[in-house]
Order: sequence, then structure tokens, then C-alpha cells
Amino acid sequence: MSDAAIFAISLGVTVLGLVISWGLYGRRGAGAALRGAAWSLVPLAAAMTGVTEFFVDLAFSPVKWAGVALTGVAVLLYLTSGVMLGRRADGEERSAAGGGGRKAAKRKGKAPKGEVGQAAAGDPDLLEIEQILKNRGIQ
Repeated sequence: MSDAAIFAISLGVTVLGLVISWGLYGRRGAGAALRGAAWSLVPLAAAMTGVTEFFVDLAFSPVKWAGVALTGVAVLLYLTSGVMLGRRADGEERSAAGGGGRKAAKRKGKAPKGEVGQAAAGDPDLLEIEQILKNRGIQ
């Protein structure tokens, strides 16, 4: 597409959006009209900065689509490696905790029963919370 055609289409969409925004001003107020005007100016701004030309070229260029697909593969590989590294780090922590797997990790996370009761002894709110936890079998 030529630059003039892209500019004409973007200008038309912008003018249509501004007309709709003017109608919104009467029905919903100035806030909705300003938001509509802001969105209406985006197509014209995109045409003036060359962003629209990039997307038009993208739509008709198999090489650019291949680049987009390659970018997607790169992101997928990066996210997969993060999951794999996270699992490996969890495995190292478990083996360092005593080799017991989940049971060792659970034991390590629990506080001794005497410490919790002593901390809550001075505060009635904490005693109440401790009692609720005990009733529900959380502690």
C-alpha cells in the first residue's frame, strides 16, 4: 500500500472516531468523550510515525511472519527454561533438607509448638487466632 493510501485510511478512521466521541460527549459526559478522542487519535499517530506501514508490511510479508513466529519460539523456549530451572532449584533444596522430599520440607516449615504458644501468651488476639488454627487442624 502506498503512504498516501495508508494516511487517507488512518485520517478517515480518526475523523470517524472523533465524530463518535462528540456524540459520546452529549450522552456520557466529558470523561467518556476525552477517552474516545484519545483512542481516535491513535490511528493517525500510527500512520504519521510509520507504525501503520510496519503492520501493513507485516500482513503481506511471509518473511516478517516468519520473524514473528521465531520470536514466539524464542519466548516459549525462555519460559520453558525458567520452569525447568525452577524445578531443578526445588529439587536441590529438597535434597539439602535431608533427602526426605516433601515430608522433610513440611517438617522444616513447621515451628515447634511451644514457641507459638509462648509468643501468643502476651496478646489475647494472637491467642484467639492460635485457638482458631488449632480447631481447624492447621497447626
